[in-house]
Amino acid sequence: MADMIALFLQAPGQLPRGSADLPISAPIYGYVPIIIFFLIAVAVPVVLLGASRLIQRRVFERQKLLPYECGIDPIGDARERFSVRFYMVAMLFLIFDVETVFLFPWAVIYDKLALFGLVEMLVFIGILVVGYYYAWQKGAFDWA
Repeated sequence: MADMIALFLQAPGQLPRGSADLPISAPIYGYVPIIIFFLIAVAVPVVLLGASRLIQRRVFERQKLLPYECGIDPIGDARERFSVRFYMVAMLFLIFDVETVFLFPWAVIYDKLALFGLVEMLVFIGILVVGYYYAWQKGAFDWA
């Protein structure tokens, strides 16, 4: 284990212990910050969940054991059928939401694209607006 840590912490051009004839071409010590970050990323949730487990309140009342904690008793079956319009609105939301994700890479390199990038993005947004208007006219957003 100590040899592994020494291998990670070696300076460029040094040889690991026990291998005097094998030169190191690329230092591995550059991975140490990544390993430390990974260890912290694993340790923080474990410590926080463990601390919350230790200080949690363990009194379970009748209200706490109900399926919903909104103050209203559940009425009816949870497996009732939804209208197809509900799923249409959900899919349209996902489509338009995913389409707008394409705005971020454009914004990152906007200064390199100049006027061409602006025109392309206006065309892209125009297509989205036309699609939104079409869905609106077809009544896809009406709940009733």
